[in-house]
Amino acid sequence: MTKAEILKTAEKENVRFLRLMFTDIHGVNKNVEVPHSQFAKALDGMILFDGSSIEGFSRIEESDMVLRPDLKTFRIFPWRESSSWRTARLICDVIHPDGRPFDGCPRTALKRVVQGASRLGYTMMVGPEAEFFLLEKTEKDHIAHATHDAAGYFDLIPVDRGEEVRRDVVIALERMGFEVEASHHEVAPGQHEIDFRYADAITTADNITTFRFVVRKVASSHGMHATFMPKPFYGVNGSGMHTHQSLFKKSINVFHSKTAPYQLSKTALYYMGGLLRHAKGFVAITNPLVNSYKRLVPGYEAPTNVAWSEENRSPLVRVPNRRGVGTRVELRVPDPSANPYLAFAVMLAAGLDGIEKKIDPGPPVNKNVCEMSLRERKRLKITELPGDLSSAVDAMEKDEVVMGALGEHIAKHYIAAKREVWREYLSQVHPWEVERYLSVY
Repeated sequence: MTKAEILKTAEKENVRFLRLMFTDIHGVNKNVEVPHSQFAKALDGMILFDGSSIEGFSRIEESDMVLRPDLKTFRIFPWRESSSWRTARLICDVIHPDGRPFDGCPRTALKRVVQGASRLGYTMMVGPEAEFFLLEKTEKDHIAHATHDAAGYFDLIPVDRGEEVRRDVVIALERMGFEVEASHHEVAPGQHEIDFRYADAITTADNITTFRFVVRKVASSHGMHATFMPKPFYGVNGSGMHTHQSLFKKSINVFHSKTAPYQLSKTALYYMGGLLRHAKGFVAITNPLVNSYKRLVPGYEAPTNVAWSEENRSPLVRVPNRRGVGTRVELRVPDPSANPYLAFAVMLAAGLDGIEKKIDPGPPVNKNVCEMSLRERKRLKITELPGDLSSAVDAMEKDEVVMGALGEHIAKHYIAAKREVWREYLSQVHPWEVERYLSVY
Protein backbone atom coordinates (compact mmCIF):
# COMPACT_ATOMS: atom_id res chain seq x y z
CA MET A 1 0.00 0.00 0.00
CA THR A 2 1.07 3.56 -0.62
CA LYS A 3 1.05 6.23 2.05
CA ALA A 4 -2.15 7.70 0.61
CA GLU A 5 -3.86 4.29 0.53
CA ILE A 6 -2.92 3.59 4.16
CA LEU A 7 -4.25 6.96 5.30
CA LYS A 8 -7.47 6.41 3.35
CA THR A 9 -7.92 2.90 4.78
CA ALA A 10 -7.21 4.09 8.31
CA GLU A 11 -9.83 6.80 7.95
CA LYS A 12 -12.40 4.38 6.50
CA GLU A 13 -11.84 1.74 9.22
CA ASN A 14 -11.70 4.34 12.01
CA VAL A 15 -8.15 3.44 13.03
CA ARG A 16 -7.35 5.73 15.97
CA PHE A 17 -3.87 4.47 16.90
CA LEU A 18 -0.92 3.12 14.92
CA ARG A 19 1.70 0.86 16.49
CA LEU A 20 5.19 1.18 15.01
CA MET A 21 6.63 -2.23 15.87
CA PHE A 22 10.22 -3.53 15.95
CA THR A 23 12.25 -6.00 18.00
CA ASP A 24 15.29 -5.70 20.22
CA ILE A 25 18.25 -8.01 19.64
CA HIS A 26 16.57 -10.71 21.74
CA GLY A 27 13.45 -10.74 19.57
CA VAL A 28 11.20 -9.09 22.15
CA ASN A 29 8.47 -7.03 20.47
CA LYS A 30 8.67 -3.29 21.07
CA ASN A 31 6.52 -0.48 19.77
CA VAL A 32 5.93 3.25 19.69
CA GLU A 33 2.24 4.08 19.39
CA VAL A 34 1.10 7.26 17.66
CA PRO A 35 -2.40 8.81 17.49
CA HIS A 36 -4.33 9.56 14.32
CA SER A 37 -2.95 13.10 14.09
CA GLN A 38 0.60 11.73 13.67
CA PHE A 39 -0.10 9.05 11.05
CA ALA A 40 1.28 11.03 8.11
CA LYS A 41 4.45 11.86 10.04
CA ALA A 42 4.88 8.21 11.05
CA LEU A 43 4.46 6.98 7.48
CA ASP A 44 7.17 9.41 6.37
CA GLY A 45 9.57 7.83 8.88
CA MET A 46 9.79 10.87 11.13
CA ILE A 47 9.10 9.26 14.52
CA LEU A 48 12.11 9.28 16.84
CA PHE A 49 12.63 7.21 19.98
CA ASP A 50 15.31 6.80 22.64
CA GLY A 51 17.46 3.88 21.48
CA SER A 52 19.54 3.91 24.66
CA SER A 53 16.52 2.52 26.52
CA ILE A 54 16.43 -0.65 24.38
CA GLU A 55 18.89 -3.40 25.28
CA GLY A 56 21.58 -3.86 22.67
CA PHE A 57 20.78 -0.69 20.76
CA SER A 58 22.73 2.51 21.40
CA ARG A 59 24.85 4.40 23.87
CA ILE A 60 23.44 7.46 25.64
CA GLU A 61 25.47 9.83 23.48
CA GLU A 62 23.93 8.49 20.26
CA SER A 63 20.51 7.56 21.54
CA ASP A 64 18.17 9.15 18.98
CA MET A 65 16.82 6.54 16.59
CA VAL A 66 14.17 6.71 13.85
CA LEU A 67 11.48 4.16 12.99
CA ARG A 68 11.18 3.70 9.23
CA PRO A 69 7.98 1.73 8.51
CA ASP A 70 7.74 -0.94 5.85
CA LEU A 71 4.44 0.08 4.25
CA LYS A 72 3.82 -3.49 3.02
CA THR A 73 3.35 -4.55 6.64
CA PHE A 74 0.35 -2.34 7.39
CA ARG A 75 -2.32 -4.44 9.10
CA ILE A 76 -5.36 -3.57 11.17
CA PHE A 77 -5.69 -5.69 14.29
CA PRO A 78 -8.88 -7.76 14.07
CA TRP A 79 -9.97 -7.00 17.61
CA ARG A 80 -11.50 -3.68 18.62
CA GLU A 81 -10.03 -1.68 21.49
CA SER A 82 -13.47 -0.11 21.90
CA SER A 83 -16.80 -0.14 20.14
CA SER A 84 -15.88 2.88 18.03
CA TRP A 85 -12.17 2.70 17.04
CA ARG A 86 -9.42 0.29 16.04
CA THR A 87 -5.63 -0.05 16.13
CA ALA A 88 -3.25 -0.92 13.28
CA ARG A 89 0.43 -1.76 13.07
CA LEU A 90 3.44 -1.29 10.84
CA ILE A 91 6.72 -3.19 11.19
CA CYS A 92 9.70 -0.88 11.12
CA ASP A 93 13.42 -0.83 10.47
CA VAL A 94 15.48 1.17 12.93
CA ILE A 95 17.70 3.80 11.32
CA HIS A 96 19.85 6.77 12.31
CA PRO A 97 18.34 10.27 12.05
CA ASP A 98 20.51 10.93 8.99
CA GLY A 99 19.00 7.95 7.19
CA ARG A 100 21.85 5.47 7.68
CA PRO A 101 20.84 1.89 8.55
CA PHE A 102 21.37 1.10 12.22
CA ASP A 103 23.73 -1.83 12.73
CA GLY A 104 21.83 -2.94 15.84
CA CYS A 105 18.53 -3.52 14.01
CA PRO A 106 17.86 -7.29 13.70
CA ARG A 107 15.59 -6.82 10.68
CA THR A 108 18.37 -4.92 8.91
CA ALA A 109 20.82 -7.74 9.71
CA LEU A 110 18.52 -10.24 8.01
CA LYS A 111 18.04 -7.92 5.05
CA ARG A 112 21.81 -7.75 4.60
CA VAL A 113 22.16 -11.55 4.39
CA VAL A 114 19.09 -11.82 2.14
CA GLN A 115 20.62 -9.27 -0.22
CA GLY A 116 23.80 -11.35 -0.33
CA ALA A 117 21.73 -14.37 -1.36
CA SER A 118 19.87 -12.28 -3.93
CA ARG A 119 23.15 -11.32 -5.60
CA LEU A 120 23.71 -15.04 -6.17
CA GLY A 121 20.19 -15.36 -7.59
CA TYR A 122 18.68 -17.06 -4.54
CA THR A 123 15.53 -16.31 -2.54
CA MET A 124 15.25 -18.09 0.80
CA MET A 125 11.78 -19.48 1.51
CA VAL A 126 10.97 -20.34 5.12
CA GLY A 127 8.15 -22.20 6.85
CA PRO A 128 8.38 -22.35 10.66
CA GLU A 129 6.40 -24.51 13.09
CA ALA A 130 6.22 -22.51 16.30
CA GLU A 131 4.93 -24.43 19.32
CA PHE A 132 3.67 -22.91 22.56
CA PHE A 133 2.11 -23.83 25.91
CA LEU A 134 -1.14 -22.49 27.33
CA LEU A 135 -1.09 -21.94 31.09
CA GLU A 136 -3.80 -21.12 33.58
CA LYS A 137 -4.05 -17.65 35.13
CA THR A 138 -5.43 -17.00 38.60
CA GLU A 139 -7.99 -14.37 39.54
CA LYS A 140 -5.16 -11.93 40.33
CA ASP A 141 -3.69 -12.50 36.85
CA HIS A 142 -0.86 -14.58 38.26
CA ILE A 143 0.54 -17.14 35.79
CA ALA A 144 0.24 -20.63 37.24
CA HIS A 145 3.05 -23.07 36.54
CA ALA A 146 0.56 -25.67 35.37
CA THR A 147 -0.84 -26.58 31.98
CA HIS A 148 -4.49 -26.02 31.19
CA ASP A 149 -5.15 -29.62 30.10
CA ALA A 150 -3.83 -33.19 30.13
CA ALA A 151 -4.28 -33.82 26.42
CA GLY A 152 -1.73 -35.24 23.97
CA TYR A 153 -0.90 -35.27 20.26
CA PHE A 154 -3.93 -34.46 18.05
CA ASP A 155 -6.42 -34.91 20.92
CA LEU A 156 -9.89 -33.37 20.69
CA ILE A 157 -12.14 -31.37 22.98
CA PRO A 158 -13.07 -31.92 25.84
CA VAL A 159 -9.61 -33.36 26.61
CA ASP A 160 -8.02 -30.56 24.55
CA ARG A 161 -9.14 -27.41 26.35
CA GLY A 162 -7.19 -25.10 24.06
CA GLU A 163 -9.28 -25.68 20.96
CA GLU A 164 -11.24 -22.44 21.29
CA VAL A 165 -8.05 -20.45 21.83
CA ARG A 166 -6.44 -21.98 18.73
CA ARG A 167 -9.52 -21.29 16.63
CA ASP A 168 -9.64 -17.65 17.73
CA VAL A 169 -5.91 -17.31 16.98
CA VAL A 170 -6.46 -18.76 13.50
CA ILE A 171 -9.36 -16.37 12.85
CA ALA A 172 -7.28 -13.40 14.01
CA LEU A 173 -4.31 -14.43 11.87
CA GLU A 174 -6.44 -14.95 8.76
CA ARG A 175 -7.97 -11.51 9.19
CA MET A 176 -4.42 -10.14 9.22
CA GLY A 177 -3.57 -11.84 5.93
CA PHE A 178 -1.99 -15.11 7.13
CA GLU A 179 -2.67 -18.32 5.24
CA VAL A 180 -3.01 -20.81 8.10
CA GLU A 181 -2.44 -24.42 7.04
CA ALA A 182 -3.22 -26.37 10.23
CA SER A 183 -3.58 -26.20 14.00
CA HIS A 184 -3.54 -28.97 16.58
CA HIS A 185 -2.68 -30.06 20.10
CA GLU A 186 0.96 -31.08 20.46
CA VAL A 187 2.57 -33.99 22.35
CA ALA A 188 2.85 -32.43 25.82
CA PRO A 189 -0.11 -31.45 28.01
CA GLY A 190 -1.10 -27.86 27.31
CA GLN A 191 1.14 -27.66 24.21
CA HIS A 192 -0.11 -26.41 20.84
CA GLU A 193 0.99 -25.71 17.28
CA ILE A 194 -0.40 -23.50 14.53
CA ASP A 195 1.25 -23.71 11.11
CA PHE A 196 1.08 -20.97 8.51
CA ARG A 197 2.24 -20.94 4.90
CA TYR A 198 5.89 -20.40 4.04
CA ALA A 199 7.14 -17.12 2.55
CA ASP A 200 10.40 -15.32 1.95
CA ALA A 201 12.69 -14.92 4.95
CA ILE A 202 11.85 -11.30 5.84
CA THR A 203 8.10 -11.77 5.49
CA THR A 204 8.25 -14.95 7.58
CA ALA A 205 10.29 -13.27 10.31
CA ASP A 206 7.71 -10.47 10.39
CA ASN A 207 4.98 -13.12 10.58
CA ILE A 208 6.64 -14.88 13.53
CA THR A 209 6.81 -11.65 15.56
CA THR A 210 3.16 -10.98 14.72
CA PHE A 211 2.18 -14.58 15.49
CA ARG A 212 3.70 -14.47 18.97
CA PHE A 213 1.92 -11.20 19.74
CA VAL A 214 -1.46 -12.45 18.46
CA VAL A 215 -1.23 -15.79 20.30
CA ARG A 216 -0.53 -14.09 23.62
CA LYS A 217 -3.22 -11.47 23.05
CA VAL A 218 -5.90 -14.05 22.22
CA ALA A 219 -4.85 -16.37 25.07
CA SER A 220 -5.11 -13.48 27.51
CA SER A 221 -8.65 -12.75 26.33
CA HIS A 222 -9.50 -16.36 27.31
CA GLY A 223 -7.99 -15.93 30.76
CA MET A 224 -4.86 -17.91 29.85
CA HIS A 225 -1.18 -17.17 29.30
CA ALA A 226 0.64 -18.37 26.19
CA THR A 227 4.35 -18.98 26.64
CA PHE A 228 7.01 -19.60 24.01
CA MET A 229 9.47 -20.63 26.71
CA PRO A 230 11.22 -23.71 25.27
CA LYS A 231 10.99 -26.04 28.28
CA PRO A 232 8.56 -24.86 30.97
CA PHE A 233 8.02 -28.36 32.41
CA TYR A 234 10.32 -31.20 33.39
CA GLY A 235 9.68 -34.65 31.96
CA VAL A 236 7.70 -33.66 28.84
CA ASN A 237 8.58 -32.39 25.37
CA GLY A 238 9.64 -28.79 25.04
CA SER A 239 8.52 -26.32 22.38
CA GLY A 240 10.45 -26.17 19.14
CA MET A 241 10.34 -23.99 16.05
CA HIS A 242 11.23 -26.50 13.35
CA THR A 243 12.24 -24.37 10.39
CA HIS A 244 11.63 -25.64 6.85
CA GLN A 245 13.78 -23.85 4.30
CA SER A 246 14.60 -23.92 0.62
CA LEU A 247 16.20 -21.72 -2.03
CA PHE A 248 14.42 -20.55 -5.15
CA LYS A 249 15.62 -18.97 -8.36
CA LYS A 250 12.52 -17.14 -9.54
CA SER A 251 9.85 -19.89 -9.43
CA ILE A 252 12.29 -22.81 -9.48
CA ASN A 253 13.15 -24.68 -6.29
CA VAL A 254 16.89 -25.27 -6.72
CA PHE A 255 16.93 -27.91 -3.97
CA HIS A 256 15.18 -30.42 -6.26
CA SER A 257 16.79 -32.62 -8.89
CA LYS A 258 14.85 -35.54 -10.40
CA THR A 259 17.98 -37.45 -11.41
CA ALA A 260 20.12 -36.94 -8.29
CA PRO A 261 20.36 -39.31 -5.33
CA TYR A 262 17.48 -38.65 -2.90
CA GLN A 263 16.24 -36.22 -5.61
CA LEU A 264 18.29 -33.56 -3.82
CA SER A 265 20.44 -31.23 -5.90
CA LYS A 266 24.06 -30.54 -5.05
CA THR A 267 22.89 -27.09 -3.97
CA ALA A 268 20.60 -28.69 -1.39
CA LEU A 269 23.33 -31.02 -0.14
CA TYR A 270 25.89 -28.23 0.13
CA TYR A 271 23.32 -26.03 1.90
CA MET A 272 22.76 -28.82 4.43
CA GLY A 273 26.52 -29.18 4.73
CA GLY A 274 26.69 -25.52 5.71
CA LEU A 275 23.94 -25.94 8.31
CA LEU A 276 25.76 -28.91 9.83
CA ARG A 277 29.16 -27.20 9.73
CA HIS A 278 27.92 -24.06 11.51
CA ALA A 279 25.25 -25.56 13.79
CA LYS A 280 27.42 -25.33 16.89
CA GLY A 281 28.15 -21.71 16.01
CA PHE A 282 24.57 -20.57 15.43
CA VAL A 283 22.77 -22.53 18.17
CA ALA A 284 23.31 -19.60 20.59
CA ILE A 285 21.03 -17.61 18.23
CA THR A 286 18.46 -20.28 17.38
CA ASN A 287 18.32 -21.42 21.03
CA PRO A 288 19.02 -18.25 23.00
CA LEU A 289 17.95 -18.99 26.57
CA VAL A 290 19.47 -20.89 29.47
CA ASN A 291 16.19 -22.82 29.38
CA SER A 292 16.66 -23.70 25.67
CA TYR A 293 19.22 -26.34 26.58
CA LYS A 294 16.80 -28.11 28.94
CA ARG A 295 14.86 -28.96 25.75
CA LEU A 296 17.94 -30.17 23.85
CA VAL A 297 18.34 -33.45 25.71
CA PRO A 298 17.85 -37.03 24.43
CA GLY A 299 14.42 -38.59 24.61
CA TYR A 300 12.15 -35.62 23.92
CA GLU A 301 12.15 -35.35 20.09
CA ALA A 302 14.67 -32.48 20.14
CA PRO A 303 17.98 -32.92 18.30
CA THR A 304 21.27 -33.13 20.17
CA ASN A 305 23.38 -34.56 17.33
CA VAL A 306 24.85 -32.91 14.24
CA ALA A 307 23.67 -35.11 11.36
CA TRP A 308 20.97 -35.25 8.69
CA SER A 309 18.33 -37.81 7.83
CA GLU A 310 15.50 -38.63 5.47
CA GLU A 311 13.57 -40.96 7.69
CA ASN A 312 13.84 -40.06 11.36
CA ARG A 313 13.62 -36.99 13.54
CA SER A 314 16.58 -37.49 15.87
CA PRO A 315 19.25 -35.67 13.79
CA LEU A 316 19.63 -31.92 13.48
CA VAL A 317 18.41 -31.72 9.86
CA ARG A 318 15.61 -33.75 8.29
CA VAL A 319 14.51 -33.86 4.66
CA PRO A 320 10.70 -34.26 4.47
CA ASN A 321 9.36 -36.67 1.82
CA ARG A 322 7.90 -34.06 -0.52
CA ARG A 323 9.82 -33.39 -3.73
CA GLY A 324 9.46 -30.99 -6.63
CA VAL A 325 8.50 -27.46 -5.62
CA GLY A 326 8.06 -28.72 -2.03
CA THR A 327 11.63 -29.99 -1.66
CA ARG A 328 13.08 -28.53 1.52
CA VAL A 329 15.26 -29.17 4.52
CA GLU A 330 13.95 -28.97 8.07
CA LEU A 331 16.24 -27.61 10.75
CA ARG A 332 14.85 -29.09 13.97
CA VAL A 333 16.98 -27.32 16.57
CA PRO A 334 15.48 -23.77 16.81
CA ASP A 335 12.99 -22.92 19.52
CA PRO A 336 10.29 -20.22 19.50
CA SER A 337 12.14 -17.91 21.91
CA ALA A 338 14.65 -17.09 19.16
CA ASN A 339 14.74 -13.73 17.43
CA PRO A 340 13.44 -14.82 14.01
CA TYR A 341 15.37 -12.12 12.11
CA LEU A 342 18.71 -13.21 13.58
CA ALA A 343 17.83 -16.92 13.43
CA PHE A 344 17.00 -16.80 9.72
CA ALA A 345 20.06 -14.65 9.06
CA VAL A 346 22.50 -17.15 10.57
CA MET A 347 20.74 -20.15 8.96
CA LEU A 348 20.91 -18.55 5.52
CA ALA A 349 24.51 -17.44 5.99
CA ALA A 350 25.48 -20.97 7.05
CA GLY A 351 23.72 -22.53 4.06
CA LEU A 352 25.26 -20.08 1.61
CA ASP A 353 28.71 -20.81 3.06
CA GLY A 354 28.04 -24.49 2.46
CA ILE A 355 27.16 -23.79 -1.18
CA GLU A 356 30.19 -21.55 -1.70
CA LYS A 357 32.63 -24.04 -0.16
CA LYS A 358 30.81 -27.14 -1.46
CA ILE A 359 30.58 -28.65 2.02
CA ASP A 360 29.58 -32.32 1.82
CA PRO A 361 27.03 -33.23 4.51
CA GLY A 362 27.93 -36.91 4.20
CA PRO A 363 25.39 -39.73 3.84
CA PRO A 364 22.05 -39.54 5.65
CA VAL A 365 21.78 -41.14 9.07
CA ASN A 366 18.53 -43.07 8.89
CA LYS A 367 18.82 -44.76 12.28
CA ASN A 368 17.77 -43.26 15.60
CA VAL A 369 20.95 -41.47 16.68
CA CYS A 370 19.86 -41.50 20.33
CA GLU A 371 20.01 -45.31 20.32
CA MET A 372 23.50 -45.50 18.81
CA SER A 373 26.56 -46.31 20.85
CA LEU A 374 29.26 -43.68 21.30
CA ARG A 375 31.53 -45.80 19.12
CA GLU A 376 29.00 -45.91 16.29
CA ARG A 377 28.45 -42.14 16.46
CA LYS A 378 32.21 -41.59 16.29
CA ARG A 379 32.49 -43.89 13.28
CA LEU A 380 29.80 -41.87 11.49
CA LYS A 381 31.45 -38.59 12.61
CA ILE A 382 28.31 -37.50 14.45
CA THR A 383 29.09 -34.79 16.97
CA GLU A 384 26.93 -33.20 19.65
CA LEU A 385 25.56 -29.68 19.99
CA PRO A 386 26.72 -27.47 22.89
CA GLY A 387 25.08 -28.59 26.11
CA ASP A 388 24.42 -25.17 27.64
CA LEU A 389 24.18 -21.51 26.76
CA SER A 390 27.74 -20.68 27.83
CA SER A 391 29.24 -23.38 25.58
CA ALA A 392 27.00 -22.22 22.73
CA VAL A 393 28.21 -18.62 23.06
CA ASP A 394 31.83 -19.87 23.11
CA ALA A 395 31.20 -21.71 19.84
CA MET A 396 29.46 -18.70 18.32
CA GLU A 397 32.42 -16.41 19.02
CA LYS A 398 34.67 -18.78 17.07
CA ASP A 399 32.39 -18.99 14.01
CA GLU A 400 33.29 -16.24 11.54
CA VAL A 401 30.30 -16.92 9.29
CA VAL A 402 27.80 -16.55 12.13
CA MET A 403 29.54 -13.50 13.56
CA GLY A 404 29.61 -11.94 10.09
CA ALA A 405 25.90 -12.54 9.57
CA LEU A 406 25.09 -10.75 12.83
CA GLY A 407 27.49 -7.87 12.31
CA GLU A 408 29.90 -6.53 14.91
CA HIS A 409 27.36 -4.39 16.80
CA ILE A 410 24.73 -7.09 17.33
CA ALA A 411 27.29 -9.81 18.02
CA LYS A 412 29.05 -7.72 20.67
CA HIS A 413 25.88 -6.74 22.53
CA TYR A 414 24.30 -10.18 22.17
CA ILE A 415 27.32 -11.99 23.59
CA ALA A 416 27.63 -9.55 26.48
CA ALA A 417 23.95 -10.03 27.35
CA LYS A 418 24.14 -13.83 27.24
CA ARG A 419 27.32 -13.87 29.34
CA GLU A 420 25.57 -11.78 31.97
CA VAL A 421 22.52 -14.06 31.97
CA TRP A 422 24.76 -17.11 32.39
CA ARG A 423 26.60 -15.54 35.33
CA GLU A 424 23.28 -14.70 36.96
CA TYR A 425 22.00 -18.25 36.41
CA LEU A 426 25.12 -19.79 37.95
CA SER A 427 24.83 -17.62 41.04
CA GLN A 428 21.24 -18.69 41.79
CA VAL A 429 20.26 -21.51 44.15
CA HIS A 430 17.60 -23.51 42.34
CA PRO A 431 14.77 -25.54 43.94
CA TRP A 432 16.26 -28.78 42.58
CA GLU A 433 19.47 -28.15 44.53
CA VAL A 434 17.59 -27.48 47.75
CA GLU A 435 15.47 -30.61 47.36
CA ARG A 436 18.49 -32.72 46.43
CA TYR A 437 21.06 -31.58 48.99
CA LEU A 438 19.54 -29.69 51.92
CA SER A 439 18.60 -32.71 54.03
CA VAL A 440 21.54 -34.86 52.94
CA TYR A 441 24.59 -32.64 53.53
